[in-house]
Amino acid sequence: MVEELLTAAAAAASAGAVYVVAAAKVVKQYERGVVFRLGRLREHIRGPGFTMIVPGVDRLRKVNMQIVTMPVPAQDGITRDNVTVRV
Repeated sequence: MVEELLTAAAAAASAGAVYVVAAAKVVKQYERGVVFRLGRLREHIRGPGFTMIVPGVDRLRKVNMQIVTMPVPAQDGITRDNVTVRV
């Protein structure tokens, strides 16, 4: 009887550990977390830090909020008074 209780407790503890590992997510400082529950967007956006979701029901999508710079080539243009301008 004691062996069955210890086996059941070990199984419950391991299942709980798997659940916590699957539910735990970390959102980095430059990211925000958007949660989808069963495919529908939740209204609350998760900020940076440790967050928990419901595994199998929720999906956490991380969005990068960093500014991305791109080189833009110069362009020539003509104003109304026929002056060539390079922008």
